Amino acid sequence: MEAVLAHLRGAIERGDYPVGQKLPSESALGKEFEVSRSVVREALRGLQALGLTVSKTGKGTFVTATGPVENPTFGTYSARDLFEVRRHVEIPVAGYAAVRRSTDDLDLLGHLVERMDLETDNTAWVALDSLFHITIAQASGNPVFGKVIEEIRDALARQSSFLNQLGDRRTRSNTEHREIVTAIAAGSEADAVAAMTSHLEHVENALTTIVRPSHTTHQNKDD
Repeated sequence: MEAVLAHLRGAIERGDYPVGQKLPSESALGKEFEVSRSVVREALRGLQALGLTVSKTGKGTFVTATGPVENPTFGTYSARDLFEVRRHVEIPVAGYAAVRRSTDDLDLLGHLVERMDLETDNTAWVALDSLFHITIAQASGNPVFGKVIEEIRDALARQSSFLNQLGDRRTRSNTEHREIVTAIAAGSEADAVAAMTSHLEHVENALTTIVRPSHTTHQNKDD
């Protein structure tokens, strides 16, 4: 998928497919790259998330820009929307979870990080990732936080899949998730807040790198 997306992205940015032109069909692209239509479909979703194309039902995929947008969309929410909400919700939520979590919460979080370490299927990992963040919100003891994360669950899953496929984020995310759980298990509000802050900064930097490959992202002091 990464190879197909990289090729199509390069072709669009070079002008091989000008704005307004229709891309070859999924079937034709599958034959050209010798991959399944599901792989092509994922690559096309990546192009759309980058803001390079738009898919029109029954008509195909059309080029809309020669370069990626700085604020890609995932479902009904933009990356900027998601990061803004996550910074103001998930960071304090991690702190609340550290002082309010139950034994059951810790058991589930431990189980989730173990499964994520072993999971090789990207779709399954993304589902576990969503459940991980929802579980932390529920562990805060405030049901409203859980509802907020549930509302953006689909967008978070799309963004997570995008970052895993194009930014190779999965292994690093597993490490960051363990750091968050360790802080919550220790009951340290400050450490949980710091761990979640670091995680979200790495996610945001990874997305920036994908959208603007030549852009040098800032690194936080813990890198």
